[in-house]
Amino acid sequence: MSPLVITLLIVGGIAILIVIGYINHMLENRNLERARQKAEFTDRVRRSRDISEALPGQYMTPRLKLLLAKLQLQSCERLLPLDKHNAALKEQMEELRGQIAQGESIPVSNTPQKILSDAKAKDIRYQLESLHGQIGRAAKEGALPAQDAKYWNQEIRRMLITTNVELFSNLGHLALQQNQPGQARLAFERGVQYLRKLPDPTPYETELQRLEMQLARANAMVLDTGKPAADDTNELTDGLKSLDSDDWKKKQIYD
Repeated sequence: MSPLVITLLIVGGIAILIVIGYINHMLENRNLERARQKAEFTDRVRRSRDISEALPGQYMTPRLKLLLAKLQLQSCERLLPLDKHNAALKEQMEELRGQIAQGESIPVSNTPQKILSDAKAKDIRYQLESLHGQIGRAAKEGALPAQDAKYWNQEIRRMLITTNVELFSNLGHLALQQNQPGQARLAFERGVQYLRKLPDPTPYETELQRLEMQLARANAMVLDTGKPAADDTNELTDGLKSLDSDDWKKKQIYD
């Protein structure tokens, strides 16, 4: 066998190995991408379902319920080609189509929940942030009109503000019931400060006036008892300060 033939065989063998390696690399990348997409759309389905089921009833409306069903179905439709033999997924999609077909007559079974702790407020805030992310992705991908996305972002911001106002008000009333006017004054004062610091507090004038009246009542009770509330420090105080600080750091998400 001549040296030329040997050289050609070696070069050909190297070329074949390179092609095989390239093909394997492409297949591996494709499988990794499919796995990534499957995980992403599975997470989107879960998040939409969790928000739809867990968001407190005072925030859940038929229109929002319908939006979440549509977002969930869109994610399911993109997940199905990546998980073709998932019978539970197909059943879920049929159920979602049935709900969407009802329009704004879609049933809403979410139970209203009283916000009485910092932990509960943070849980609701997490749900609202998750909803904000879902809407942002849907708008970016063209699955949700920009005008609708703007509307829902405003609604999310309103729900966030309502959550905090309700927390401050409820904690204040709870402290009054426990004969702790100093802690009640702190809660109402935090609520008043929170609303006054909003870029546009005008839509919340009624809530502000109510909190100011409650603050004045609590302040009068503190003066009557002669107990300085400024030195009152406990877990409630720390929790309120922490929530107030965290909310203003994260508020920019909804502006």
